[in-house]
Amino acid sequence: MIRRQFLTLVPALSAAALPLQAVGSTCRVWPAWDNFRERFLNEEGRVIDSSQAGQSTSEGQSYALFFALVANDRTAFDRILHWTEDNLAGGDLTSRLPAWQWGKRVDGTWGVIDDNAAADSDLWIAYVLAEAARLWKTPRYGALGELLAGRILREETADLPGLGPTLLPGPRGFHEASDLWRLNPSYVPLQLVRRLAAHYPQSGWRQLVPTSIELIVRSAPLGFAPEWIAYKTNAGFQTDPVTQGVGSFNAIRVYLWAGMLAQDDPMRAVLLSTFTPMVQHVATQGTPPQEVNSRTGAASGSGSAGFSAALLPMLASTQRPDAMRQQRLRIDAKAPWERSDNYYDQVLTLFGLGWTEGLYRFARDGALLPRWTCA
Repeated sequence: MIRRQFLTLVPALSAAALPLQAVGSTCRVWPAWDNFRERFLNEEGRVIDSSQAGQSTSEGQSYALFFALVANDRTAFDRILHWTEDNLAGGDLTSRLPAWQWGKRVDGTWGVIDDNAAADSDLWIAYVLAEAARLWKTPRYGALGELLAGRILREETADLPGLGPTLLPGPRGFHEASDLWRLNPSYVPLQLVRRLAAHYPQSGWRQLVPTSIELIVRSAPLGFAPEWIAYKTNAGFQTDPVTQGVGSFNAIRVYLWAGMLAQDDPMRAVLLSTFTPMVQHVATQGTPPQEVNSRTGAASGSGSAGFSAALLPMLASTQRPDAMRQQRLRIDAKAPWERSDNYYDQVLTLFGLGWTEGLYRFARDGALLPRWTCA
């Protein structure tokens, strides 16, 4: 049913889109993932961002775990997980959150550069482990995911006055005054929060669902998501003093996550309505903006091919086939998959095109629904 509905919305795909292929008797579930894996994943399971001096991040590891699960690539999944645990978590993900940044240090050695954690990456890792346990029937993934989910609640959340339990961007550095916190709306994909609440109903994850919705909606009063938002006791959401309400490389993911919500998610219509101004901007201007001020609506620049890919699910969900086709052609023309120096662009492309081409969906409760067949 999902596949049939998808075909009525999405224009025909070009060869450059790397569609499903059957080679001999072997079905290549996701050739675009094969391409990403060959360009960015080394033999040990480390995702290398060559645009950042060969560094690796917990973000890159978490996204690669998700893509490997969607592609049913168990071998790559285990390599990525092992490298993440060995190098970002001191060899034991059961006892600590992964460090967010790993690379070449000032003294020339390689290792953890910043041992603070990134909550969005931790959320993705916990989610993927829980779903891998279900889909691959591997209990050890589930046990590890549950331990990580519990640690996120203990170390990366706070009970904000007037809001409630909220996911912080990390364990340290985001509670700059006794009455002030910095938050990131792109760090709370609603389907992931819902799924962890469903997996662990007796935990605090259920309480994070409404506060995540509040964060996403109330940080975008004009329909444009900011990179960061401040929250102040007795004052609520405030313009972030550092980024001044600008939305760009972080914020583009807010539209991506919202566009991929299940059709029967009770908040889908609200979020799609909230971000109508961004949809209209893309439809009329032909490109997503590189930056947009969430407080004034002033936009500048043209986003990359990855930005176009990130908007595809929302354009599909809001019934904008002409705008979808325009962005799809833009992606094909820029062909980001032909480069090896654009890690983030390709991540956004994998997310956006993978969903648009029907390789995965999210259920109402956030469960991952991969398509592990060429049929």
